[in-house]
Amino acid sequence: MLKIRSCMITNGAFKLHADLDIEAASSVAVIGPSGAGKSTLLEAIAGFRDITDGRVSWNGHDLTNLAPGKRPIAMLFQDGNLFPHLTAEQNAALGLRPSGKLSRAEHLQVKAALERVGLAGMEARKPAHLSGGQQNRVALARVLLQHRDLLLLDEPFAALGPALKAEMLDLVAELVAETGTTLLMVSHDPQDARRITRKALLVADGTAHPLADTTQLLNNPPPALSAYLGTNQTH
Repeated sequence: MLKIRSCMITNGAFKLHADLDIEAASSVAVIGPSGAGKSTLLEAIAGFRDITDGRVSWNGHDLTNLAPGKRPIAMLFQDGNLFPHLTAEQNAALGLRPSGKLSRAEHLQVKAALERVGLAGMEARKPAHLSGGQQNRVALARVLLQHRDLLLLDEPFAALGPALKAEMLDLVAELVAETGTTLLMVSHDPQDARRITRKALLVADGTAHPLADTTQLLNNPPPALSAYLGTNQTH
């Protein structure tokens, strides 16, 4: 279980309070108005932003003061952060070994991960020779190779068209189900949240609110969320 206990997270003058329990292997949408602190929350969980008060723990292990690389967490940002001079295989391999120096067995793991995300035969291509969706798949393969317990998505598929975004979300859902990974996904699109999560947490008014059923929250949004979504976008 991910426990966020009495946490105060700051981003300049902005402050966000969070007190949450998230069950292992659950998939949770992080929703709320623009600028409410959704990305700030994920960055704090991942260790990229300091927590001024409170604690974060995973399965009883305190993560609060651990560096990002020491946490059982992988995070995908809006920019997939691929290195343009490296091939798809080399970029994915960084999830296994930051040095990029792999054994034969590790090369096979990378190849299998790229096959799993639909990139068989594209191992030697550099990002400039991959479509946006294919670049996302490389970043997803890299995350898969990290073998982390938690996956945080900060809208990495936002730039994709609706059909391709839905395909990538379905792939994420398959991967987390196969591996038992806990998923937290920032979403500005209610349909994305409905598609692959059963639980949602609303970030609004300086607070990360307790988890709720995704469908119920979107069908009956509180005022802060309703104003953001618009009355004809919730169903």
